[in-house]
Amino acid sequence: MFSYWTPGRDGAAVAEFLNDHLAEVVAGNPNRFEGLGTLPMQDTDLALRELDRFERLGLRGVQIGSNINQRNLDDPAFFPIFEEMARRGLALFVHPWDMMGSDDMKRYWLPWLVGMPAESSRALCSLIFGGVFERLPSLRVAIAHGGGSFPATLGRIQHGFDVRPDLVAVDNAVPPTEYLGKFWVDSLVHDPHALANLLRLVGEDKIAVGSDYPYPLGEAVPGDLVRSMPWSDAVKAKVLRYNAEQWLYGS
Repeated sequence: MFSYWTPGRDGAAVAEFLNDHLAEVVAGNPNRFEGLGTLPMQDTDLALRELDRFERLGLRGVQIGSNINQRNLDDPAFFPIFEEMARRGLALFVHPWDMMGSDDMKRYWLPWLVGMPAESSRALCSLIFGGVFERLPSLRVAIAHGGGSFPATLGRIQHGFDVRPDLVAVDNAVPPTEYLGKFWVDSLVHDPHALANLLRLVGEDKIAVGSDYPYPLGEAVPGDLVRSMPWSDAVKAKVLRYNAEQWLYGS
């Protein structure tokens, strides 16, 4: 429902409608919900204008797509939006959508099985290599689906940075592995080995339970995989609750 494909004014009208509704739901049950609003990211000025309403609406952050009409998140047009979010202390959640290669892999549900994880890695690599994390260290970013394919291909990403800095490190000279533990991911990886590796990579403070409700790729009982892990009760409590609170509210 991002509606990035619309003209900016239409996208702004959709965002205003959705954000008003989200705020109404949260206000009706504030002990149960927090709201992540949406922005017309295709128009920077209109996105900033909509951000002005977030404090009054009581929204805690923003959800955006992994690309904006095929523009990556390091695009200079998006930086003023991220900068304003950091200034306001708003959380940022990145969810894959408009999956790359969808036209070339229509069978077997491959856009959702292959394209979606790649989109999350695309977003993370763009934020890292584009210097967004480096320039805005206070911006609290979470990436859906355990960071997608990023954790499994981090060795390749780091190796590419090391051997071809002329192609990779053109906007940010900090190695990608330096940013582990500086962003959040959710726990929705559907495999205990993948979740254990995710904890090893990003740390016990940077994973928050994910559900993907109500979609079929979600977890039937949210948190079941986390509760099944051979972790201490303290670590499970962080993942099931406290890490999300840290991401939403900051320190």
